[in-house]
Amino acid sequence: MPKLSEAVKALVNAGHAKPGYTRAGTHVRPALERLASDADEKKVGLPAWVTVSTAVSATMNCPEAMTQVFDLANTSNAQSQRTPAQNAELIREVGLKCISFNGIPRTINTLGAFFQNLPSDVASNLSTTPTRELTAANLETRKQDGLALWDSVYLGFERKLLDRLAQSHPDLPVHIINGHYSNLLANPRDAQKQEPVGRVLTSLVAVACLRAQTGVGPQVVSHVFGLRKAYEHGDAHAVGEQPVEGGEWLASDNGNLWLLESVDRLVHAISGGEGTTFAPGIRPKL
Repeated sequence: MPKLSEAVKALVNAGHAKPGYTRAGTHVRPALERLASDADEKKVGLPAWVTVSTAVSATMNCPEAMTQVFDLANTSNAQSQRTPAQNAELIREVGLKCISFNGIPRTINTLGAFFQNLPSDVASNLSTTPTRELTAANLETRKQDGLALWDSVYLGFERKLLDRLAQSHPDLPVHIINGHYSNLLANPRDAQKQEPVGRVLTSLVAVACLRAQTGVGPQVVSHVFGLRKAYEHGDAHAVGEQPVEGGEWLASDNGNLWLLESVDRLVHAISGGEGTTFAPGIRPKL
């Protein structure tokens, strides 16, 4: 295979293209500490604020922030019964689910760097068994679970929305349901996970990622409603779902405001005030 020319390599790695990770400046740790403190004051538990801050870190392509979330979670007095391995598993699962909202590359970047920075005793205790392999035996069940999750999030116009998506491309709803809701966002039934990211936390992943991206206001609205519907229609308390401390408050008007404002503050801290890195990363130096 021929090598890339020096000119091509230089352009790929040009500063204006922002080819590397977003670095966590000095304002990130205080912003995370404020988020954790605010969450504690409002009785929002560690899984919820860790989920939100991890999703923002992944969207902003900032593994250093993700590592700081992990460190802060481990030093939280209110959650002293949690192990570092549990916190790392939660962060990894959130990072994985970010694929459905951010795409694959940023999850590869952030989870890879996050794992490399874990203490060896924590890394050695993490699961190495995949839980989302599709087989002839589980395929129909996984499809049913994905459609059920979609229906829960979009209850009231779930089928109308699928029809609208199919007008854009007939395979768009097929891929969204089978590729994302079924095999990624819906938790495998037989997974022996200590830290599943269930119905409520999955909505928090969606809201945090989409808000941090900017430019997708209608989708933010949809998933804010999806968070509310988890409680309005009882799915947050369904069999197999773990209670999310503060989840019901986050689904209220005041909780929604706090959630969105917390994401905004963390984006501001990670970016050094420049805003999202998701789409407008290239600066006008062409």
